[in-house]
Amino acid sequence: MANIVILGSGGFGLSLAIMAERYGHNVTVWSKFQSEIDDIRMHGEHIQKLPGVAVSERIGLTSDISCIRDCDMLIFGIPSTFVRDVARTAHPFINDEMVIVNTGKGLEEGSLNLLSDVLREELESENIVVLSGPSHAEEVARGIPTTIVAASKNPKAAAYVQETLSNGALRIYLNDDVIGCEVGGALKNIIALCAGICDGLGYGDNTKAALMTRGIHEITRIGVAMGADVMTFSGLTGLGDLIVTCTSMHSRNRRAGILIGQGLSPEAAVEKVGTVEGYHCCKTAYALSQKYGVEMPITEQLNNVLFHGGDVKKALDTLMARPQKYEEEIRYNS
Repeated sequence: MANIVILGSGGFGLSLAIMAERYGHNVTVWSKFQSEIDDIRMHGEHIQKLPGVAVSERIGLTSDISCIRDCDMLIFGIPSTFVRDVARTAHPFINDEMVIVNTGKGLEEGSLNLLSDVLREELESENIVVLSGPSHAEEVARGIPTTIVAASKNPKAAAYVQETLSNGALRIYLNDDVIGCEVGGALKNIIALCAGICDGLGYGDNTKAALMTRGIHEITRIGVAMGADVMTFSGLTGLGDLIVTCTSMHSRNRRAGILIGQGLSPEAAVEKVGTVEGYHCCKTAYALSQKYGVEMPITEQLNNVLFHGGDVKKALDTLMARPQKYEEEIRYNS
């Protein structure tokens, strides 16, 4: 049995808490907002994020971040825009033996950092593990079979996460390509937003298949330029995560995209849906494409739609009218 603390009482953090407690671990969930803690305890579930999924009374709920002091595993279930601030607050309670897990799928705006690098900087720890892959909270919490990846530069830390969190409903593979796993997990949200826009415009399966296929090429190009292994993007944190996020209504990115395709402004769509990581990630991914000199036409067009008033139909027309070329016009060097 491990002592696990999860920072963030949103859908995915809470789903991991429910699963970990179900399989015998001692679990505490922290939220910055006492009102959210009170609501979960009062209703016995998170009505907005995981309706109908019981939160056991054995799961600790607190707004006191010092609860992490003696834990074995600290899991960040925080939206990417708040990871650095929460890590800075948590720093005084971190010890050298603690294994720190990030489940967020995004990049830090401004610095263009991976979230694992943000945690490494703020927590001064080498026990950082990235947990990523196709894993909707709504299904994890209900024990629906799920397979994900634990990636780390520290093999022992990754193996500990694999051994501790694996169970009958959750299979975890190991990977040492942290860059590839994080880039795949973050940038698939951009493609999922675009997939939703196509759905909102009333386009069909052909369009979405093309978007997803060219999208994984785009993600791979920037990932390899950053130092990732090309093979990672054909795995769970690349193609696997892309499929589930582009095709499921559990995906907030796809839902927000549908609203944008139907005519709602990007800002209004994000406000209506909630946390939409692809919205925040798009500007950062476009900046990365400029930094590394990598062509990312889908990201470029979405960036124009989200932040410069671009028209969604014209964006697709622009993509369709790009110069003709071979499908494999760029060979990856991993």
